[in-house]
Amino acid sequence: MTIIAFLRSCLFTVVFYLGSAVTVTGALLAGLVSRTGLYLGPKLWAGWFLWCSRWITGVRINVEGEIPPGPHLFAIKHESAYETIMTLWLFTRPAVVMKAELKSIPVWGAAATRHGSIFVDRDGSAAMLRTMMKAAQAAAKDGRPVVIFPEGTRVAVGAIPPLAAGFAGLYKILKLPVVPVALDSGSAWPKGFIKRPGIVTFRFGTPIPPGLPRDVIEARVHAAINTLQAPERMPVNSVA
Repeated sequence: MTIIAFLRSCLFTVVFYLGSAVTVTGALLAGLVSRTGLYLGPKLWAGWFLWCSRWITGVRINVEGEIPPGPHLFAIKHESAYETIMTLWLFTRPAVVMKAELKSIPVWGAAATRHGSIFVDRDGSAAMLRTMMKAAQAAAKDGRPVVIFPEGTRVAVGAIPPLAAGFAGLYKILKLPVVPVALDSGSAWPKGFIKRPGIVTFRFGTPIPPGLPRDVIEARVHAAINTLQAPERMPVNSVA
């Protein structure tokens, strides 16, 4: 199985990145031409990733719960690179908060910037937080969902660290309902080269209203995004 997984991972790397060279460049050019192209291009690239991961590596996606439309703050568990790409597929015109290092990737960084990604440095400085808040407010005002990984960085399977400080500030200033999203991507899509066939579940929780005290919202979100760290599972609503 390890040899097969290695070979499938090799094939995925070749096929996905060759296709990405075309789709990401196309997304950047489309974004320069029209507003429709600005958001359609990244979704097509995410769809290409979904197809490659499903049919080459054998990794499928299950979605549980409802994804509410319009401006919400989505707080997502972060175990792998899988969910960072899938945000572009699951949401419509998302403004995703991501680490600033990604902005330096040739072509992709420019396309992500044009798409409206919110880049932040890992130092968590006051200036960075102000920049993040301003960009998130502009996105929400434009009717876009704001997506954040509230733990601040990718964590190991089974890890349940406290939430980073930026989440509470974003929740307070945006005054949007929060939708917690649990997932279990780290086993099938671990850090490193080899990917393993399996099912990645995204569990969308019930929206939590704005205006709650910091300790309350952090506790509720922390509990909700970690539900898939436990052995219990809910029925699957949809499979792609």
